[in-house]
Amino acid sequence: MEFSEGVAWVTGSSTGIGRAVAEALAREGRRVAVHYNASEDEAREVAEGISSSGGEAMLVGGDVSDAGEVERMVGEIEGRYGRLDVLVNNAGSLLERRPFSEMTEDLWDRVMDVNLKSVFLCSKAVLPMMRRGGGGRIVNVTSVAARNGGGPGSSAYATAKGGVSTLTRAMAKELVGEGILVNGVAPGVITTPFHDRFTPPEVRENLKNAIPMGREGTPEETASVVAFLASPAANYLVGEIIEVNGGQLMS
Repeated sequence: MEFSEGVAWVTGSSTGIGRAVAEALAREGRRVAVHYNASEDEAREVAEGISSSGGEAMLVGGDVSDAGEVERMVGEIEGRYGRLDVLVNNAGSLLERRPFSEMTEDLWDRVMDVNLKSVFLCSKAVLPMMRRGGGGRIVNVTSVAARNGGGPGSSAYATAKGGVSTLTRAMAKELVGEGILVNGVAPGVITTPFHDRFTPPEVRENLKNAIPMGREGTPEETASVVAFLASPAANYLVGEIIEVNGGQLMS
């Protein structure tokens, strides 16, 4: 299979890292299923931008933490393209910062659903198509929070992302024999709407100052690593999680 022949589904690709990933894969020749849950207008803008640049994209909308919705979206991708070669599990959210002592069961469950359960559901749902195609790539977007426990009020998010990292390795072991290579990317502090929404400016400035490179990363810098993992250049990588954090873990 030539790289330019494939189809990729990027969850949570209306803004931020997901948008940059969708655009990067399209530039490499992939046909891209641009996913959104609530941000349809932004997702449509991404898809139209890909098309106007000579690529091909479709929109798929739905809740990636709902099994029925996931099956429907996978069916739409199969109906349009008849194949799926790359899945990027990018959708996720902190939802809100809340101290562990004030955490509720409802918030805990919702954070787990959108960040961890979604990876399970989407990955499992695409396996039949990937198997019929002789293999594929799954790239899971985890977080530096999986390693350092996250910032204040993010215990549920950090735990969910730790689960994504572990699930990445477990899936990699089970699926490599079928030609389905599973790897992950762990972004640090990236300039995205995520931090605009959840990280106060003073906290963000302190985080930036603690990063050896002295700045936040860009969505495109994470997207380039995802595109690498989806490419033939990564044919011998499996079960790896690449840290993209400007040296944050060294500080």
